[in-house]
Amino acid sequence: MLNIDGTVILQIANFLALLFILNFILFKPIRKILARREEEMASRLEMIHNYEGRAERSEKDIEEGQVQARKEGYASKETLKSQGLEDEKRILQEAGAAVEQKLDAAKKEIEAKVAAAKEALEAQIAGFSEELAQKILGRSIQ
Repeated sequence: MLNIDGTVILQIANFLALLFILNFILFKPIRKILARREEEMASRLEMIHNYEGRAERSEKDIEEGQVQARKEGYASKETLKSQGLEDEKRILQEAGAAVEQKLDAAKKEIEAKVAAAKEALEAQIAGFSEELAQKILGRSIQ
């Protein structure tokens, strides 16, 4: 069986002294290292969450900027399109007016040439009719 004598007390004291020494030499430094490691991990996790939040805000800002840029681009496109249509109408009206002026000028020129040709032909009718009569009759008419 188990005999309890003075050596047991010595062994218990030895065990407690060893436990006390190991606590100072081994356990406390390891616990400090583990505590610092946990603090560092918590700090880094907090930094990660901060960076993730900033990244999400930046992403949201970029998306909002893209939406705004698309809206501005569309508005600019529509403005340019309406200006183009107005310019097209104005140019077509100017071209139509220019064509009408040219047509009127051409009609007047043709009418003037026709009138000049009629006058020239009327002036020559007497001579032609006299020549024609001479040829038909075969003699001269005076």
